[in-house]
Amino acid sequence: MSHKRVVITGLGVISPNGGNLQEYWDALIHGKSGISRLTYFDPSDFNSHIAGEVKNFDASKYINPKDLRKTEKFVAFAVATAKMALDDSGIDMNNEDPTKIGVYVGSGIGGIQTMQEQHTRYVEKGPNRLSPFLIPMLITNIAAGQVSISIGAKGPNLCVVTACASAAHSIGEAWRAIRDGDADAMFAGGTEGALTVLGFGGFCAMKALSTRNDEPERASRPFDRDRDGFIMSEGAGIVVLEELEHAKKRGANIYCEMTGYGLSGDGYHITAPDPLGAGGARALKMAIKKSGLPLEDYSYINAHGTSTKLNDKCETLAIKSVFGDHAKKLAVSSIKSMTGHLLGAAGAVELIATALTIKNSIIPPTINYENPDPECDLDYVPNYAREAKVKAALSNSLGFGGHNATLALKKFE
Repeated sequence: MSHKRVVITGLGVISPNGGNLQEYWDALIHGKSGISRLTYFDPSDFNSHIAGEVKNFDASKYINPKDLRKTEKFVAFAVATAKMALDDSGIDMNNEDPTKIGVYVGSGIGGIQTMQEQHTRYVEKGPNRLSPFLIPMLITNIAAGQVSISIGAKGPNLCVVTACASAAHSIGEAWRAIRDGDADAMFAGGTEGALTVLGFGGFCAMKALSTRNDEPERASRPFDRDRDGFIMSEGAGIVVLEELEHAKKRGANIYCEMTGYGLSGDGYHITAPDPLGAGGARALKMAIKKSGLPLEDYSYINAHGTSTKLNDKCETLAIKSVFGDHAKKLAVSSIKSMTGHLLGAAGAVELIATALTIKNSIIPPTINYENPDPECDLDYVPNYAREAKVKAALSNSLGFGGHNATLALKKFE
């Protein structure tokens, strides 16, 4: 069976450092952090007090006010970014076969806000006060369902839950759906809105978050010797993947081509990555093999780069084991230094950054990189964006449970 070529024709993003695509990209290339003191609740009882909150998000611009009160934040983020991506793509659903337009949207945690609020209501007021919308509001797959309802997409529909690799796996599986002829276009990505006492407190209990509370904007420092944990963030990213001939027929603006997808499991530990980066390396190799491009064509990797010692070291080992001598010629940056970690949405906002890097020939930096770590010895594009023509690039995502995903992009020609 011949495979279809897949291109990216639409982007939608909501991030702590940008509420739309232009704001997001401007912030990335100017090294602007979106991290600040947590305001949704008083974090004083926790060891970390900082997070990446989305500012000035008005869900009523995207969702009917009547439906808004029964819509979880992570769903609102997904619907909003899907509509942004739809507008950006120029697709007119009135001219499409809706059964050939699909939606794959993942989330790492899903509706924890509803779970927390409804549990409190149950304890304080009893079972008769529970909302009849409790279950449909909190189930993780409802984001993909609500996106399909909002845009009228009736093609393949799926929710991938693989922790912090959820969005990357969603996009990779959507790529397969188009490549195999199951859809003309796919809205794919991830969403997360888990900055609640339970969600935030859970990561604090693991001691996974940075405690550089007095310097929020300087706290996320991937690959720097003095990193002390990641920054929990929220937001969403949706991309429109489209079959090439379908895109050309309607004169679409093409950001780049998606050429490969790799996935693997560490089979090692529930939270720690494989200490040699072997699982991440297998995902990288698979994506590169499917892309059909030689290693030397790649000049940029958007790293998972969480700002935790184990992740950054093991991801560096994975890259070096796959690329050998060419690893030293790669630019490897982590935009989590500016966005924080969007968990189940991270892979999508990072793929969007990678697509824009190829399109605009500018590599976003790793900010807060001040002291090199001898165990992390690649070119991490420290502190300032860099102009560079990028022919082919990769975006890495790693998730608790040992889930690894790599997405491969190249300049459209």
